[in-house]
Formats: sequence, C-alpha cells, structure tokens
Amino acid sequence: MSRPEVVVHRDGDLLAAAAAARLVTSLVDAQTARGSASLVLTGGRTGIAVLEHLRATPARDAVDWSRVDLYWGDERFLPAGHPERNETQARGALLDHVPVPAERVHVVEPSDGRFGDDPEAAAAAYADVLAAAGGGSVPSFDVCLLGVGEEGHVASVFPESPAVRERELAVVAVRDCPKPPPTRVSLTLPAIRAAREVWLMTTGAAKASAVATGLTDADEEQLPAAGARGRQRTLWLLDSAAAAEVPGSSA
Repeated sequence: MSRPEVVVHRDGDLLAAAAAARLVTSLVDAQTARGSASLVLTGGRTGIAVLEHLRATPARDAVDWSRVDLYWGDERFLPAGHPERNETQARGALLDHVPVPAERVHVVEPSDGRFGDDPEAAAAAYADVLAAAGGGSVPSFDVCLLGVGEEGHVASVFPESPAVRERELAVVAVRDCPKPPPTRVSLTLPAIRAAREVWLMTTGAAKASAVATGLTDADEEQLPAAGARGRQRTLWLLDSAAAAEVPGSSA
C-alpha cells in the first residue's frame, strides 16, 4: 500500500474546486492508459461539492463520459430518489448533466428496490456487480473518493464496528450507524484498498484530531481512515482547519 500524501487548501470551497480539477486529469489519464476509467463516489458536503465544481468547469468535457464507470463507496439504505441518498445527490450535482450511459452508473439497490427492506441482500448484489466488473474480484478502481468523519470513519465503516473487522466481503450491510440514517450499504476496507488511488477529503477543525491520527500507523479498527490506502497513491485533501494538527502543514 502507498504512504499518505497531504495537500492542504485554504478552505473547503477551494479544496473542492482543486479536487475537481485533479479528478479531470486523473480520469483523462486513466482513459488514455486503459481506454476507460472507474471512479468511486462519496456523499457528504465535500464529496458533493467536488461534483458540483466538476459540473461547472468546462474542463469536464475533456473526459469521455461514455467510458467512465461510476460506483459508490457507501449508500444510505433509503427509497429510490430520497434526497438523502448519495445517488440522488450525485445525480443532481453532476450525473444528470454529463453524458454518462445509464449502464455505467452502478447504484446500490434502494430500500424499495428489488430486495425490499433487506440491506444484506442489497449488499450481496452490489458485491456481485463489483465481481462482474472486476473479473471475479473487486475492480481496480482508478480513484476512490472518501470523506472522513470526526471519529475517523470512511464510507460507512465506523470504529469498532463489524464492518471495520470484515476481511472477506467486499460489501456489507451496516446497521445501527452512529449517525443517521442508521442503515447503510458500504464497501469494506479491503475493497477500498483495491483502488489505484484513494483520496480522503475533509474540512473543519472538528476533523483535525482524526486527520492527524489517520496519517499515522494507527489501528484501523480504532480509526478506519488509517486503513484507507490506495495501491499506488493515497491523498489526504484537507482545508487548513482540518490540517491544524498535522506537523508542517499549511495552506
């Protein structure tokens, strides 16, 4: 696994704009090298802001959206179209504004979908989607975007949870989350580590302690962000407040 690198921006809006520009370059480079690109999306304020900046920049048209596969690191297990679903927010921010084929947008089944109110079945089905795309295993995602919670969670993998201890499954149902909504579907850390690049994006002073700890060789069961590493690159994209406890970091 790669060692983490830190990039600090003055504030959250600049972070999101810079990440969007970086993402254009990464997707174009992946398409040049391999013919297509794969991207794991995240929700949350910063994750959606990145997509909004990507929609707004003319550089988005440098990407051949017909050759981009989109996945989600986690999803809130809610009915289709619910405003709190990461899919719904991503569609409004970007996906409804670029010509990405529907078959390349790989969504987690909603709570009123094929499996009804059964998040375990939805998780198993999403694992099958990943296995089919990855030739029997998880795809080598080009970029996996992640937020970081105040307690150090990534996707919906929380400290000391069954999900953080999972070593075999690529996707799990997560119940009784410490933050609403309580039921989710999430990639596990082993699936996240299949990505070529993992970008952890977070802002605000409330995240500073988790960021500083996550950049060490901390126990991933105590702080899952510490275990979110890319095979080739791990980037922590921070605003100055989130980087406040990182030695030598300044915007």
